[in-house]
Amino acid sequence: MNEKTKAFFGVLTILILFAISSYIVRNNIDYIKSLIGNGFLGILVYFLIVIIAIVIAPISMMPLIPLASGLWGWINAAIIHIIGWTLGSFVVFFICRKYGVGLVRKFVSLETINRFESKIPKGEYFLDIVLLRMIIPVDLLSYALGLFSKVKFRTYALATFIGIMPFAFVFSYLGTISLLYQILGFVVVGFVIGLVHELRKKKKR
Repeated sequence: MNEKTKAFFGVLTILILFAISSYIVRNNIDYIKSLIGNGFLGILVYFLIVIIAIVIAPISMMPLIPLASGLWGWINAAIIHIIGWTLGSFVVFFICRKYGVGLVRKFVSLETINRFESKIPKGEYFLDIVLLRMIIPVDLLSYALGLFSKVKFRTYALATFIGIMPFAFVFSYLGTISLLYQILGFVVVGFVIGLVHELRKKKKR
């Protein structure tokens, strides 16, 4: 099985888990609230998990997004993920720049990260990072940028924040709707990702 096929089945598995999680949350939200609660402590614990999931890659938070949307509303869930993913990416950037490969290999497979080296921009970082944030998982891209680029932290931080926002809002909302509309949403997201990918390819020419 080649890398593209593995990636396809990996994404498909995550989307299926996302849909299952969404269905369970929608049909059991009162029970889930009675177990977890929807107060500040629950938000704080979830927020810390979001950050840790970025640092200890590749742990995907996707299947848990519907849980956050069900407990705290999709807008609040999006904000939690935007801030958590952004802060997690800052931690990754710091680890890469200060400690390099020696420490990075404790958190993530270097073989996985090396596959993204060719996609890292060599020049105009800002727009490239914004676009990459829309098509590559936050955790893996953060390590790749930290190790293989010379981007300044200020550019990295702003581009990360902007690039993460659409994904966070779209999937937080998708976590609240029925399976049919989720499938349509996944198709639209896939189409947009394809367009972004083509835009980057044309930009490189």
